[in-house]
Amino acid sequence: MNLFIMRHGDAALQAASDAMRPLTELGILEAKVMAKWLNIENLKIDAILVSPYVRAQQTSQAVIDTLKPELSCNLAVQTLDLLTPEGSASTVHDYLDGLIEPAGYENVLIISHMPIVSYLCAELTIHSQSPIFATAAIAKIDYSTDLMTGQLVKMVSPDNFC
Repeated sequence: MNLFIMRHGDAALQAASDAMRPLTELGILEAKVMAKWLNIENLKIDAILVSPYVRAQQTSQAVIDTLKPELSCNLAVQTLDLLTPEGSASTVHDYLDGLIEPAGYENVLIISHMPIVSYLCAELTIHSQSPIFATAAIAKIDYSTDLMTGQLVKMVSPDNFC
């Protein structure tokens, strides 16, 4: 199965709280560009797991709005408090292992923040690869539910996709 780990798009620096920081116009564009890349990958996304923070929620909505309908039909979207910047990668890993196989998911998109997106890559890959994510970048992991680990297949960001 494939796990796609995505950092939210570019966000405003000022807001009432960190959780309330919205995407900038650039951030919305970045999310749409990356959804177009997902369209090119031509894999039906079964589920999106997203942080409750405003910028991650807006990234998720921009992706959903841009995905081809046939790649997002019956899409399950879950907001998870586990996916905040301070979240635990090992707890998210445990959650994923309990969710994926029983649900029969083949392609799951996770939208969150630095540093947890980087820690998740390390937690979910056999070589503990921990890449730095540009805004809206996506890491694709080929994940084995039997082994409960995977391989980082590629990293794509809006800059190198355009």
